[in-house]
This record gives sequence, C-alpha cells and structure tokens, in this order.
Amino acid sequence: MWPFIGAAAVVGAIAKSVFDTLKEQEEIKRLEEENKRLLDSGILEVDEMTGKEFERFLDIHLKKLGYSVILTQDSQDYGADLILDKDGLRTVDQAKKSKSPVGIKAVQEVVGAVRHYNGNKARVITNNRFTENAYNLAESNDVELWDRKTLIKFILTAKNCK
Repeated sequence: MWPFIGAAAVVGAIAKSVFDTLKEQEEIKRLEEENKRLLDSGILEVDEMTGKEFERFLDIHLKKLGYSVILTQDSQDYGADLILDKDGLRTVDQAKKSKSPVGIKAVQEVVGAVRHYNGNKARVITNNRFTENAYNLAESNDVELWDRKTLIKFILTAKNCK
C-alpha cells in the first residue's frame, strides 16, 4: 500500500507543478496584454487611468526609450513614483494623473525625493497643467515639469521609437 501513496504524492506534485506553470503562463499573457494596451494608449486613455495605471504607462513608455525604470512602492515612496537611470544620470519622477491643475505639493514631494534617491534630476509629469505657484517653485528648485502638451509629445516620441 505504501508505494501507491508515494506514487500519488508524485502525481500530485507533478499536477501542482503543471498547474503552477499554467498559472504563470496566464499571468505572463495578462501582463503582455496589459503592456500592449498601455503602449497603444493615447492622452484620452491616460485621462481615464488610475494613478497607478498612469505610473505603469510611463514605466512602459520610458523603457521603450531606453531608460532603466524602477517603480517605487505605493506608499512611503518619499515623493517619487519612478526612478530612471540612463547614460549615468538618475531622474526621479513624480507622476500626477489629475483632473485638475497640479500645485506645489507635487513639486515639494519630488524635491525631497531626488535627494533621498540620489538623483541628478527631478521631474513632475501630469496629464493636466500646473499652477503658477508650481512653476515658480519648480524653477527655483530646478525641477522639470511635463504638462499635458509635453506628455503628448512624449507619447508620440515613444510610439515612433522602435
């Protein structure tokens, strides 16, 4: 009787391994479909995204342009959403998908984050526009601001990059 129990355990382990492999393949396919959806998205689709989807959207497009990208954790990120490395420079990005103009808080957050993450450059990216105070604070702290127009240009550049 014991050999049958051993055989059943082996069959169970093989079945679990096959099941796990199929699950992994499904997850890979789901991620590939999600990446394609994000790559195919334009500014109107961006306007409908959640903040996290917007971060993934930027991640995929920046990687297409040759950046090494790290997405920070959802909370306690020290004011950064994406950490980019390219050509020996590190850029710290704050992504703000917003239905209203972005104010100074986003600039303040990325100013703190750039030092924490040993960045060379700080940037805030939005699908909207920035307030005058945000522009003033960004200028005095050397923070690059990408508003809706700049984001559209970025999307088109990434789409045309092979």
